Amino acid sequence: MTLMKWTNHPLMNEMMNGMQRRPVSHSCDFNRPAANIIDNEKDFTIELAVPGMAKDDFSLNLEDDILTISVERKEEEVKEDRNFTRREFRYDEFSRSFSLPDIVDQEKIKADYQNGVLSVMLPKSAEAKVKGREIKIS
Repeated sequence: MTLMKWTNHPLMNEMMNGMQRRPVSHSCDFNRPAANIIDNEKDFTIELAVPGMAKDDFSLNLEDDILTISVERKEEEVKEDRNFTRREFRYDEFSRSFSLPDIVDQEKIKADYQNGVLSVMLPKSAEAKVKGREIKIS
């Protein structure tokens, strides 16, 4: 029998709770980009699908174990010589917050934006890397 330590990961809980609250027909919310949360051996990674942005559009803030990712993008001014028959480009702002578990080493958090995906790497602290083991009863 293998004993496994149960750990409550606020990142997973937050994502699961968000999925349960939204009906399937509203699962595509343009003001709230889709997120992947990956639990690797050495870190967590949050991926947000946010195509069409520039690095300077993002703001990442960490306060009281809450990571907040925000985007504010100004709408482009329309040149007067352009006559649109349809104009659908919109640039909304959004903000998403994630509760970080205690095992995240907050001093080593990094972010990268490539090909429309914002990746935030949340390294686990050394204490979190203890591997499970079987304990024999004597």
